[in-house]
Amino acid sequence: MPKLTIVEFDGTRHEMEASAGSTVMENAVRHSIAGIVAECGGACACATCHVYVDDAFAETAGKPDPMEEDMLDFAYDVRPTSRLSCQIRMTSDLDGLVIHVPEKQG
Repeated sequence: MPKLTIVEFDGTRHEMEASAGSTVMENAVRHSIAGIVAECGGACACATCHVYVDDAFAETAGKPDPMEEDMLDFAYDVRPTSRLSCQIRMTSDLDGLVIHVPEKQG
């Protein structure tokens, strides 16, 4: 199983194993990560699971597709590595992925 680290805005780190095929959002919700609201449950219909992909994984995690980009317009403090965590599926290529939670959700 790929390893995933989610860093809350206050610096609290959560390290976990994530099943291949699961999303970062599903793992964040399962582990009660503060700051990941996920109001739409992963349907890419809100921006309440907005995260920053660590620079070391930005290329591997990929860029948002057009629908995700539209939703990111509603996110708070969007940056070049901003993604919706519901749209990042864990794979062996993402083993060790580090995700940062923004100060607040949009």
